[in-house]
Amino acid sequence: MQRQHYAAADLAALGREWIAAWNSHDLERILALYAEDAEMTSDKIVALGLDASGTLRGKDQLRMYWSKAFQLLPNLHFDLIDTYVSPDSVVVFYQNERGAQICEYLRLDERGKIRQGSANHLAH
Repeated sequence: MQRQHYAAADLAALGREWIAAWNSHDLERILALYAEDAEMTSDKIVALGLDASGTLRGKDQLRMYWSKAFQLLPNLHFDLIDTYVSPDSVVVFYQNERGAQICEYLRLDERGKIRQGSANHLAH
C-alpha cells in the first residue's frame, strides 16, 4: 500500500489544530483528529499505571487516558514552539503549563487522521 503524502503547510496546520484542540479541553475535539485504531505511546501511560508497554490502542483507550490526564491536570495548557514535517507525519514541539518542553510525533493514515502518536520527553 502506498502511503499518502501531505503538504508541509497542511501538516503544520494540523499541528496548530492539535495544540488548539488540547487547549480547548474538549476531549471529543481531540479524538476527532485520530483514527479509530490509533495508538499512542508515552512514558506517562506507564507512570499512570495504565499499560506497562507504554502504548494504548483505539479511541476508547485514548479517551480513558486523556480523561484521566484532564482530571489530574485541570490547568493543562500547551504553547506551540514549532512544527517539523515529513511526507506523512508532523512533530509538534511545545511547552506545557509546567514549563516542560515536549515533542509529539504524529503519523497520519491515508485519510489524514492521526494513526500513531508518541509523546517524547527530555531524558533527564
